[in-house]
This record gives sequence, structure tokens and C-alpha cells, in this order.
Amino acid sequence: MKRLLQISLNMALFSFTPVLSWFFLGMIVDKSIINIFTLIYPLQFIYFMLRSIFSVGANISREKDKNKDATMSGTIVGSIVGFIIFSLILINIDKYILFMHINVSSYYIFVIYAVIQLYIKLIFNFILNKLYYDSKTELANNYSIIFNILNFLILIISALIFKNNLLTIIIPLSTITIYTLFIFIKHFEKFRFKLNFMNCIKYDSAELVNHVMYFFIFLFGFSNASRFGVEYTTALAFVNLITDTQWVAFDSILIVAQIDISKNKFNYKEHLKNAYELLSILLITVFLLFLDLFWFYNLNVLIAMIYLSFEMANFIIYPIYKLKTAYLHLEHSASKITSNKLLALIMRMFGSFLNTPFCTGIGQIISSYYQLVSTNRIFKKNYFVNHDGYIEKSV
Repeated sequence: MKRLLQISLNMALFSFTPVLSWFFLGMIVDKSIINIFTLIYPLQFIYFMLRSIFSVGANISREKDKNKDATMSGTIVGSIVGFIIFSLILINIDKYILFMHINVSSYYIFVIYAVIQLYIKLIFNFILNKLYYDSKTELANNYSIIFNILNFLILIISALIFKNNLLTIIIPLSTITIYTLFIFIKHFEKFRFKLNFMNCIKYDSAELVNHVMYFFIFLFGFSNASRFGVEYTTALAFVNLITDTQWVAFDSILIVAQIDISKNKFNYKEHLKNAYELLSILLITVFLLFLDLFWFYNLNVLIAMIYLSFEMANFIIYPIYKLKTAYLHLEHSASKITSNKLLALIMRMFGSFLNTPFCTGIGQIISSYYQLVSTNRIFKKNYFVNHDGYIEKSV
């Protein structure tokens, strides 16, 4: 449980720090800035795609393929590919903002800041994931805390001191870039370029497909929902704000499971118990955030509660199908599990095009409950959990 909490804390910090930053910037600069969180939400899945291939996949490849050069090879290639992709986004950032039905001039500078910050976080997380697989979780925690404190405090102090928004973003971005380079150099290892790109995709293909589809689901889903008016957009932004950190932190159950499965140390009962203990903590934080922050918004509470109910229904079943999916993906059939995941996400995407402001929530429910039923069916057909909590093949 300690390791799960440490990794979930790291992931939560990387999600909650931007939330807190947008909240305080809204108070200092302009209240509407807080909506940037929802505006850039789809772009975070590009970050997750790159992390999936060049970090998660590369680290699993190091363990399963006995390729000691995979992690550093993935880090270097991923950094280059990420630079190209995020540069292209920056070049076309005004078109992206317009697509999301938002006024360009109101958000331009801070959206640029958010995109550059995503790239820096990508490089930093390459280092953290390497440390997780090296069993240096506590050290990763320390780095993560320092990074996020620097990121938050320097941004807010800059916003208080400078009236020029450009200066406000340059100083914190420069600071976290220097810190990331320092940590990168400190943990750089000499390596011979050797990377099985197809295996890097294969070992985390279900999650990779998940991130690709989520990018389009939220890109078109948020654009679709915003057509119904500011009342729905505000409620959706608020619920995303108070649950996104929890979802990111909750994905630590997958990271810990993948590490143990790749090292043949996976105990399903122990992981499931830890996942629900973590869930109880996360749900408490959701309700505390709801009570603390709803006053800041001109919020229709009923609409917000409807959006929140979709999230709660998904939180409850998530550990069951996520842990079994992780095991089946690495030990049974990556292609079958990825195909099943793709079908679930196609269902969710169709839900996102429904002519209703609740399109994203409806699509989410359909997808999650399909995964719960289908994953359990595949698992029971091929495996069972023994008395001690370990998974064995069915006779």
C-alpha cells in the first residue's frame, strides 16, 4: 500500500498543481482563466500516448525482454518525438482554441504556457517512471514534490509581481526546465541505442489505444457539450476540475500492477484491496473539493451533480476491470485485450456525439460497464484467483 500511495501522490501532484494554478490565476489575473483546464484537457492524452510508448512500454521491455538499454533509448526518442508534436500544436494553437469555441485573445498566452508545461512534465515523468522500475519510489516522490512546488509557487509569485502575462509564464517555465534538466543529467546512464519499438507499443497497447481514443472523445465531446450553453460548460469544467486529479492518481493502481506483473510478483487480492483503500481516500477528496470550490463558480448544482454521478459510477467499478485488464494484457493476449478496449472506446466515442449536454458521461458509462462484463468473462474463461490471491490458469 505504501508504494501505491507514493506513486499516486506523485501522479496527483502533477494533476492537482495545474488545477490549483488555474484556480489562483483566476483570482489574480482573470476569473475566466480557470476554464483553460477544460480547454487543454484533450491535449493531456497526447502526453499520455507518448508516456505509454516511450516510458511505460520501454520500462516493461527492459524487464520482459532483458533489454537494459530500453529505458534510456525510449527516453531519448520520446523526448524528440514529443518536442516535434508539441511544437506543431503551438504553431496551430489559435486554431485549436477556436475549435473549442473559445475566444483566442482571452486565453492565448496561458494556453501556450499549458502546452509547454505538458512537454516539460513528459520529460520529467520519463525519469520518474525509470525510478519506479528501479524501486526508487521514495526518491521519485522527493523529486516530484520539489518540481510541483517550484512550478506552482513561482507561477503564482510571478503573476502577483508582474502585470505582463508573458513574463508571468516565462519565469516558471524556465525554472522547471532547469530543474528537469538537472534531474535528467543526474540519472542519465550510458546506453547503446536499442529499442524494440513494436514491443514498447505491445506491452501497453490497451492503454495506448485508450489515450488515442480519449483524445478524440474529449476533443469532440467537450466541443459538442459547449454548444448547449455556459451553464453546462461551467458544470462540466467544475466536475472535471474536482475529479481529474483523482483519476490520474487512481491510475497508479495500473502502474503498480504492471511493475509486479512484469516481475512475476502480482497478487490480485492484495492489489484489489489496496485499490479500494486508495479509492476511499480519493472519493473523500472529491466531496471536500466540491464543498470548498463550488462557491467560486456560478454553478447549477443539479447539472453538476448529474455530471458527478457519472464519475462516481465509474470510480466504483474501475479497480476490478483495470487490474484484470492489466494482467490479461501482459500474460494472456495483448491483441485481444487491445481489441476489446478499442470496441469499448468506440462505444464511448459514439456516446460523445449524442445530441445531449451529458454526452461525455453517457459514453463513459456505456464503455466502462462493457469493459467490466467483457473483461470478467475473458478472465474467468482462462484464469482463476487462488486462495492466496495469486492468479492461476484454469484447467
